[in-house]
Amino acid sequence: MIEFQNLTKTYGPLRAVDGLSLRVERGEVYALLGPNGAGKTTALRCLATLQAPTSGTALVGDADVREQPLVVRARIGFLAASMGLYERLTPVELLEYFGRLHHMEGPALEGRVAELTHMFGITPFASQRCGTLSTGQAQRVSVARALVHDPPALILDEPTMGLDVLSGEVIYRFIEAERDRGKAILFSTHQMAEVELLADRVGVLSGGRLVAEGTPASLIERTGERNLARAFLALVQGDDGSEGEGEDISPEEPA
Repeated sequence: MIEFQNLTKTYGPLRAVDGLSLRVERGEVYALLGPNGAGKTTALRCLATLQAPTSGTALVGDADVREQPLVVRARIGFLAASMGLYERLTPVELLEYFGRLHHMEGPALEGRVAELTHMFGITPFASQRCGTLSTGQAQRVSVARALVHDPPALILDEPTMGLDVLSGEVIYRFIEAERDRGKAILFSTHQMAEVELLADRVGVLSGGRLVAEGTPASLIERTGERNLARAFLALVQGDDGSEGEGEDISPEEPA
């Protein structure tokens, strides 16, 4: 459903993404891991058609990001780590607005907005302006916005960043439910505990290249480490001894 085909993105002499090839099937959750600057966000932005690949390409279904960007956008729900909300709109107004951008209207749009506000626990603050929401509340609204048109593929850049335990649990339940509905889900994160909880497969990026891929258990076995956090460090340090320094590993993961 989601496929990178030798995708490369350069900025002058910098190769932010270097020949990335991977595939995410329907009904699969794929976690993309890597140190800061490894190319995760650039790869996801290319997939979401926000940046053009320098060479290679990516597909969502049979739609090519280079040749059919509007078709790709209709098929994906994209959550960017830095994406903000329109502060003067309420969550309901914002969801209705983005639904109309996806050509939804009438009872279908009203029903979808009601479904999402219930799914993400937005109802208690549905009438507040988005500019007054807490970090966790705003993140729930951001995820709901990405889903308003019920796309078959989800691209989530650090979906639980800055969230408390309760807000994070809402996102976890949503990801599991969407996988069970057959969605292809690609997400990036620094939180190793949530990777072990959610991911069917993992890809590790280092220096823009995919240096390892497999199930969480297979990566742990491959490195001989006792948990995924340690396996991750072994993989990126094995690729380049400087890569693992300063990496943000979840405090939930034992050292």
